[in-house]
Amino acid sequence: MKVLGGYTTNGVSIIRTLPHSIFQYVTYEQYQSFLQYKWPRVERGPLLDILASSAASATGFLCTYPLDLARTKYAYQVVDRHQSSGDYRKCIHSGHTAQRGVTNVFMTIYNQGGMLGFYRGVGPTLGGILPYNVIKFYGYEKLKRWVPKENRSSVALNLSCGALAALIGQTVMYPLDVVRRQMQVDIPNQNGTRYKNSIEAFKSIIRNQGWRQLYAGLCINYIKVVPSIAIGLTAFDVIDRQLHFPR
Repeated sequence: MKVLGGYTTNGVSIIRTLPHSIFQYVTYEQYQSFLQYKWPRVERGPLLDILASSAASATGFLCTYPLDLARTKYAYQVVDRHQSSGDYRKCIHSGHTAQRGVTNVFMTIYNQGGMLGFYRGVGPTLGGILPYNVIKFYGYEKLKRWVPKENRSSVALNLSCGALAALIGQTVMYPLDVVRRQMQVDIPNQNGTRYKNSIEAFKSIIRNQGWRQLYAGLCINYIKVVPSIAIGLTAFDVIDRQLHFPR
């Protein structure tokens, strides 16, 4: 049972991932066509990829964000607030009855914040999408230019470039993810919520928990995200070369 506890929210993650991927990939081509129609001088390449992928990612997140919020709340099992300490790790086990089931989590979110409650913490997510994609795509293209021309078709080298670009992007933008998570698990009481907005949350985390908290869990995130992004960038690059798109 302890092993299964590590997969407590796996079902919600799967339910969220499928529609998120569908929205992202379906709208990606639509945004590309729209951008090329509005700005004909923008040719297919890194700039168009960055803009279209950022817009598609934002669309996917907006459409599935309530599921991400429910997953986070269900994983943390936030049932009490230790306002004096500001330590959210103490909220996991507070002696109260934990929320049972995703349906109950959705009902709790609605009762606490209405429809807007389903998008609490979405600001850091949307604010980080464009800069993250710029770092990821630009970094990947820049790193590939340092590879000798005769080796640029090497999948292993492309994977290495993609992994390094993802590593840099995750390191720079990870604090926004921490802010988002803490805003998601911040529940209201009679005095309202602890964090009124993303900037206030950012300042409060540094003041009460220290700047190191902004990078808590970063190593685990590397293990989870970096290989996936490296494979995605490499696969995208290989397909582009096979279809002879200009880069």
